[in-house]
Amino acid sequence: MNTNRNLIPEKVATIHLIAVCGTGMAALAAMLKDLGYSVSGSDQNVYPPMSDFLAQKGIAVASGFGPANLSHRPDLVVVGNAVSRDNPEVAAMLADGLCFCSMPQALNHFVAAGKKPIVITGTHGKTTTAALVAWILFKAGLDPSFMIGGILKNFASNYRLGKGAHIVIEGDEYDTAFFDKGPKFRHYRPHLAVLTSVEFDHADIFRDLAHVKEVFRQMAARMPEEGTLIAYDDDPNAREVLAQAGSAVEFYGRRPDSLWRLQAERIEPPLTAFDVLKGGVGFASLRTPMVGRHNLLNALATIAVADHLKIPPAVLGEALESFQSVRRRQEIRGQKNGVTVMDDFAHHPTAVRETIAAVRPFFPAGRLIAVFEPRTNTSMRSVFQDVYPMCFEAADLVCIRRPPLLKKIPEGQRFSSEKLVEDLNRRGKAAHFFPETDAVIDFLAQEARDGDVVLVMSNGGFDNIHERLLKKL
Repeated sequence: MNTNRNLIPEKVATIHLIAVCGTGMAALAAMLKDLGYSVSGSDQNVYPPMSDFLAQKGIAVASGFGPANLSHRPDLVVVGNAVSRDNPEVAAMLADGLCFCSMPQALNHFVAAGKKPIVITGTHGKTTTAALVAWILFKAGLDPSFMIGGILKNFASNYRLGKGAHIVIEGDEYDTAFFDKGPKFRHYRPHLAVLTSVEFDHADIFRDLAHVKEVFRQMAARMPEEGTLIAYDDDPNAREVLAQAGSAVEFYGRRPDSLWRLQAERIEPPLTAFDVLKGGVGFASLRTPMVGRHNLLNALATIAVADHLKIPPAVLGEALESFQSVRRRQEIRGQKNGVTVMDDFAHHPTAVRETIAAVRPFFPAGRLIAVFEPRTNTSMRSVFQDVYPMCFEAADLVCIRRPPLLKKIPEGQRFSSEKLVEDLNRRGKAAHFFPETDAVIDFLAQEARDGDVVLVMSNGGFDNIHERLLKKL
């Protein structure tokens, strides 16, 4: 048995992707197909919209894992991080001595080679910041490539193969593959990098905050000397990990000693206006349809990136105003009888708090009803049980669903939605617990009224609650 074939051979014509229906893996499969390779894939759950997307690309996808999916003996197998060593298809790959690699290894070799990577990292804001960088580069005529963990509305895609010098990559800290438990961003050598924040997350991967800080510290230390790392100025964890950065560091935020500063923020619905200082001197007055303090900071990070690429403020202004953001980031799914239903990916306590606070000022006429489904491997654990009650202050009414996949978590570590509701009520917040989604929909259909905004927060599909609620209102 040959189990040491983690390599990309010199000549590759056929490529097979195990766990191809993940967002990143599907994007990689499409990129490889566009580059002219013969691409196939397999996954346990093959269903729309990902199955349709891959079919439109002409990529054959086998439903379920097994040795037969490798019977054509592909030149290379790309292994997604959703499968383990004991997966039957992985076992067959190892037994047959096939060459294999991880998703970031493949992205580096086939797509990023010869380009200047711009890598966006951090616990929060990676997807939006990376998407805005990609859009600014496109509007500036730099024809970028990108691979980002969300669908960019401006492109209706989460990837692009451009002919320009730069590739924008969302640098995920999650593990790479069963044979590489390090973070995905470790594989990239950035020309420019952004560090938005460092907090504890991914409790299924990281032991504690110290463990998280260590991987970001390693990322900063590996920055090439000629590169630049652009980092948020008011995060002590971020400043700590940058102490031994291998490149120059530029800070952005609101501190007076930071190179890039945000000031004079004004809400001008449907836009937010703000001024930017560079080195204490006025740089530009800009506007964006994005809402919230966190998104203005994301925009400020992209402005610092754009300035390194000599993109003028006039182009920045046009790009910011025309940026349509990313699906599932404060995305209005519809309005019915005066009720607005909004979808957001927020799940970490910080993201929940910032998203609610961001949305509140833009809908002053009615109530903000926050609907939260704890679904991630972290939010379903009790690690943030005592933190979540402080995150709903700006909401008028709160609906909490029981985590749908709670059985995945050891019994003594499980998050309690019932306790969260009790704690919110104790804080004077009107909050309700629901064991399943149908009950949430029935309640909202009766409760929501003209002018209200229903903000649904989950990193999953939440049983299609958005469309079902709109139909029932």
